[in-house]
Amino acid sequence: MQRPYAGPAAGHNEFLVLTALVWVAVLTGFGTDSYDHILKHGLDYPPIVHLHAVVFVSFLVVFTTQVLLVRSGRVATHRRLGAAAAVLVGVMLVLGPLTALHVDAHRYVATGRTPEFLAVQLIDMVAFGLLAGAAFWLRRQPAAHKRLMMLGLIYISDAGFARFINHPVSASLGDGFWGDMAGLYFGSDLLMLGFGAYDLIARRSLHPAYVAGVTLAIGLQLTAIAGLHSPAWKLMSLHLIGHPPG
Repeated sequence: MQRPYAGPAAGHNEFLVLTALVWVAVLTGFGTDSYDHILKHGLDYPPIVHLHAVVFVSFLVVFTTQVLLVRSGRVATHRRLGAAAAVLVGVMLVLGPLTALHVDAHRYVATGRTPEFLAVQLIDMVAFGLLAGAAFWLRRQPAAHKRLMMLGLIYISDAGFARFINHPVSASLGDGFWGDMAGLYFGSDLLMLGFGAYDLIARRSLHPAYVAGVTLAIGLQLTAIAGLHSPAWKLMSLHLIGHPPG
């Protein structure tokens, strides 16, 4: 017999562990990268990068608090704090693309590196917005709501995972599609698939919201990789940062 999805007592440890793993990836990946950068260049990040980091960490703190509130049975407080989470999501959806455009434009001027990686950065925000938006829309369906929120958090943390564990896997696969896929998404996809595996073991089926969310995530990842290798997107990305060719 399938165990029910709904109910505040279901799956608390699962979501707490997943959230902790995101923290590990973000702190290890970005923390190490930032530490190395500061040693070499000091605190020379543009102000918008510092603001972006503060907002992202604030969202992660609020998300963790929400998981702990539900785990302790304080559902009413969780719902009230949801408004703050929604505001932070909105800020991230504006600040994320602006930060990517600013940093990529600065890098292009300084090094000549073309900004086709914007495909990954912007699609990250699209995925996060769709998953978080669907989660807020389905907030009265707890099982769907929490799975979509968790998938959104995992997706938006892909850069932390990339700096944390992805490189050895992508290096072993070499150049090409699978190398790109592993380099960008191996760690975050592994966590998403582990999330589903836990549901299969514990509840003997996958929740429809999880299936829809993962399908969306993989589809957008494939779109991002296609953009990385598209001459048309490379041209468009140069227009987006205000440096059209010629």
